[in-house]
Amino acid sequence: MLKNHVSGMGVVTYRAFAKGDLICALAGDIITDIRQHSLQIEPGVHLYDIYFSGYFLHSCAPNVELDMKNLRVYATRDITPEQYLLMDYAQTEDVLFKQFPCSCGAENCRGWITGRKELPYADAVLPNGFRLPENNFDEYQSI
Repeated sequence: MLKNHVSGMGVVTYRAFAKGDLICALAGDIITDIRQHSLQIEPGVHLYDIYFSGYFLHSCAPNVELDMKNLRVYATRDITPEQYLLMDYAQTEDVLFKQFPCSCGAENCRGWITGRKELPYADAVLPNGFRLPENNFDEYQSI
């Protein structure tokens, strides 16, 4: 993991991965409450890993996809060494532990990070061009 003043603490690769490659298997404690750094496996069930997967950074244009049914992480595009592993938090989370502004800088940036089933907080200061997350993750939802 690396930390910098722009991205915060995140997981960085030491080797290259090709699109479609299995990057890793996920591990951690299975819990029933939502916490910061937890990943939703299914409604009411979360994976809590404060050492690795809990530090995947968000991007509206992710380079990894999480298969929460099988607890696997795959590359969605080629990843070079020393790149952060970036996921879209709306892929796994119905509701986030805490919403926050997005600063990923992607061309398709939504501007505000939410879960896939929630609207921004009523008092959220939304940037111009805010867009709700697209629901592109049906194959991983167990709703």
